Amino acid sequence: MKRRTLPIAAAFAAATLMLTACGGGDDKAGDSDKIAGTGQGTEKPSKSAKPSGAPAQDKPDGVDVSLPSDMNLVFDWEKPEKENEAAAMDDAANFFRGIYRGVDKRTTKDAAVTAYATGDGLHYANTQINAWIDGGWTATGTLRHYDATTRSAANGTSVEVAFCADSGKFYGKEVKTGKVLNTEPSIEDFDYYRIIMIKHPTGDGLWQASKVFVETKAAKCR
Repeated sequence: MKRRTLPIAAAFAAATLMLTACGGGDDKAGDSDKIAGTGQGTEKPSKSAKPSGAPAQDKPDGVDVSLPSDMNLVFDWEKPEKENEAAAMDDAANFFRGIYRGVDKRTTKDAAVTAYATGDGLHYANTQINAWIDGGWTATGTLRHYDATTRSAANGTSVEVAFCADSGKFYGKEVKTGKVLNTEPSIEDFDYYRIIMIKHPTGDGLWQASKVFVETKAAKCR
């Protein structure tokens, strides 16, 4: 299975998950009409891509965000100089690790999911995880994130983290059979995300995804 195969479409139709399809110039917060980060296409070259399935700290903020060895999230981006933006970028990565940890653990209740998401961001994460669970799939392969930028709000409590994602080497896998499901490369393998990260009022340096904007079929990421 990859993102846009018929099984995915059927899963979303059955679960009525097509709440907001974000693409083109019409940005809306919420869920996209596909499962995040699963597709196949030409792998975008990177300068120093490093596996991020298990970060240098397996438990940032005391939360386990480790992933199985065959589920590899790569964040090929440079950290910004501003401390808040760097922290928000780190936790945007942890937000996605939390989603795929939930996929692996077959639950939306894992601490990695709830620690790094709130509001619409948590709704997005839960919708994504449930779609994988309902379809009977987990994930395998490499999901690459790159070309990241950050932008801080004037009040210092909100940071937008924007980046491209290439799911060309990231595959769905049937939980029951272990069968890896593939499709042909296409523009649908490329997404452009804007994640609004907000500073947790009581967490020391913890940032949470509060909104998710997705531009699908993002030619600028190809």
